[in-house]
Amino acid sequence: MDAERWTALEERVAALERVVTRRAGAETSPPPTSSEPDLDPEVFWALLGLGARAADPGAVMVVGSVATPSGQTARWQLGAGTDDLLADEWDGVAERLAALGHPVRLRLLRHVLHGRSTARELTEVEGIGTSGQVYHHLRQLTAAGWLRNRGSHYEVPVESVVPLLTTVLGGRR
Repeated sequence: MDAERWTALEERVAALERVVTRRAGAETSPPPTSSEPDLDPEVFWALLGLGARAADPGAVMVVGSVATPSGQTARWQLGAGTDDLLADEWDGVAERLAALGHPVRLRLLRHVLHGRSTARELTEVEGIGTSGQVYHHLRQLTAAGWLRNRGSHYEVPVESVVPLLTTVLGGRR
C-alpha cells in the first residue's frame, strides 16, 4: 500500500475512533436501514466504500488489519457478491464453522494468538482440560484450517486471523 493510501486509511480510522469515543462507550454503530439515505461517512466509511463498488443487489466483505499479541501481522480481505453467496451451497463451510462451536477451541485459539504455541503450554491453561482433550481440540482446529501445526508449535495461519476475528465479532451481535 502506498504512503498516500495508508495515510488516508489512518485518517479514516482516526475519524471512526473519534465517533466511537463520542458515543460514550457504545460498542457498535446502529445498523443502517433503507430509511437512512444519508449515512454518516465518519461512521459508515467502509459500508459506503463497498456500496460504491458493488452492483445491486450488493456484496459482503471481510476485511481487517491486525497485529496480534504474539507479534503476527495480518492484512486481509475477502469479498463476494450477494447473488453468488445466496446461490452457493453452504454445506462446505459447516466443518470450518463447527470447529469454532466449542468454547475450549475458542479459548485455545485465543491463547495461540497470544503466543502460547505448544500443546504443553496450552495444557497448562487452567480449566482447558487434559492433555488428551487438548490434543483432540487441536486436531479439530487443524483439520478445519484454523490452526497450522509447525512441528511442536501451533499457529493461526495468517490468512485465517482476520476471518477468525470477524467470526468472533459477528458472534457478539
